[in-house]
Amino acid sequence: VSASLFSGTVQAATLDEIKARGYISTASEDDFRPFVFVQNGKPTGFEHELLDELSKYAPFKVNRDIIPWTGMLAALAAGKYDAAVTGTIMTEDRLKAYDFVTPISSATHFFVRRAGDNSLQSVADLSGKTLGVQAGSAQLARLPELKALLAQTGGTLGKVVEYPSTPEIYADLANGRLDYMINSIIGAQSVVKERPKVFALGQPVSGAGYHGWMVAKGNTDLLIYLSGFIAQMRTSGRLGELQNKWF
Repeated sequence: VSASLFSGTVQAATLDEIKARGYISTASEDDFRPFVFVQNGKPTGFEHELLDELSKYAPFKVNRDIIPWTGMLAALAAGKYDAAVTGTIMTEDRLKAYDFVTPISSATHFFVRRAGDNSLQSVADLSGKTLGVQAGSAQLARLPELKALLAQTGGTLGKVVEYPSTPEIYADLANGRLDYMINSIIGAQSVVKERPKVFALGQPVSGAGYHGWMVAKGNTDLLIYLSGFIAQMRTSGRLGELQNKWF
């Protein structure tokens, strides 16, 4: 299995083409804990363990490239990769442009605050505060839900600052440039668990959502195959084991 930065010239392929050439080309992002991240120069996280399982399950090799989130969807749409393997959250716009494999986890959004900032206890307390979100993310796309929640309490959405990556958001939250940030429950719990003296978990700011892998729109056979793999992982209990380990 290869893991590199922007390596290789590959084309999105059908399942038959993947079997014929002997490998599937996948892209994972570089830092979205606990789904995917690089540690000591090696890709790790929930998704990479799932890819290890896919390597055992599939009759072809699993090639992996590690690329920034900001370029992932464009690379998938352009046919550079056969699948985007990360904690991508399903949204209406994404469902129009891509096909999602069977979900791997829930993705309700929560706000995260600094551990020492007790002024932000509820959604109502977020009114007028400065928020950090990742550019092009589901968190950004679903901000109207937070805006509606704030309106119910007479509040308004404050300044929204977009960032290229999640780690940059956490850095600015920690140093006080932001009042809060938004992440899916799994990502939020992960960072709070790792740095409990720095960050604290707030309340939900969206309805239910789901994480899943993506393939090009209309690549039906590959979609069915990968969904079958996830179903097998669930039936065997291995998916639950990995969820318990990482989430």
